[in-house]
Amino acid sequence: MAVPIAVLDCDLLLYGRGHRTLDRFKLEDVTDEYLVSMYGFPRQFIYYLVDLLGASLSRPTQRSRAISPETQILAALGFYTSGSFQTRMGDAIGISQASMSRCVANVTEALVERASHFIHFPEDEASMQRLKDDFYGLAGMPGVLGVIDCIHVAIKAPNAEDLSYVNRKGLHSLNCLMVCDARGMLLSAETHWLGSLKDSTVLQQSALSSQFEAGMHKDGWLLGDSSFFLRTWLMTPLHILETPAEYRYNMAHSATHNVIERTFRTIRSRFRCLDGSKGTLQYSPEKSSHIILACCVLHNISLEHGLDVWSSPATGQMEQPEEEYEQMESLDSEADHVRQELLLTHFS
Repeated sequence: MAVPIAVLDCDLLLYGRGHRTLDRFKLEDVTDEYLVSMYGFPRQFIYYLVDLLGASLSRPTQRSRAISPETQILAALGFYTSGSFQTRMGDAIGISQASMSRCVANVTEALVERASHFIHFPEDEASMQRLKDDFYGLAGMPGVLGVIDCIHVAIKAPNAEDLSYVNRKGLHSLNCLMVCDARGMLLSAETHWLGSLKDSTVLQQSALSSQFEAGMHKDGWLLGDSSFFLRTWLMTPLHILETPAEYRYNMAHSATHNVIERTFRTIRSRFRCLDGSKGTLQYSPEKSSHIILACCVLHNISLEHGLDVWSSPATGQMEQPEEEYEQMESLDSEADHVRQELLLTHFS
């Protein structure tokens, strides 16, 4: 009697006895439209991920290769883009939901291992200048190396007593600090910060802040909203506007900074596991942080492959906690001088 594959032992499916693979699903047998509807990405993109991650997903140290890298990647993409382990998705590729969960873990770690290759600031002067030129072309704001903001991603409560992940809305979340370029390509992504922390505190404690304070990215600045403190390397909006130059500065700042808000919307609409529409991420904070970072890596890879960052429709999303913006202006006199020089030189 035929045994439905969904009721087979999950460990046997994932690890096997030997080195066979389960090839119940073949990419060449389905259309691109089907792949995009089920897994969020077209065939050539998936083939690229198989080449990129195949060695990690077939490591000799694993007990077996019973589920092929191709199938593991499809399972993970299905979860990232849908936010759930759907029975029909597992049936389509021939594995159980429990095995899908293991596949997601494998692919997530493989992507996280490669995060620094895909998410980073450029290192050569020509590429840094292109960053500035691209931003200047948006709204005339000079010297911009990136736009920065934080986004909260809902997670399950680690335990009843731990309030460190509870944000201002009373929800458990991770506060993720990100920087992107004018195209929406992520240049920095720190996805592990406690939801209770203010955006300004996250930045103050971040590796990104240490890099800029150490002068690793000179001759330019980031643009951040009023949830951050003004720094010599971080230009924020003016709160009180008195002159035409100040109005022009704020208008250019807002139009340029809007890029990261659009990027956040796109990431959430493409990776529905992050948008809260299917509930919170049902993992520990560490694993949730890795899933978020894996989605960030995929976001950048999709841009490199010409998948339009702004093409995805907006979806429902977790309401973002509002920050308190009081008196973020006068803490750094040198930074205030830099901003005044910017006003005089480019907006007067």
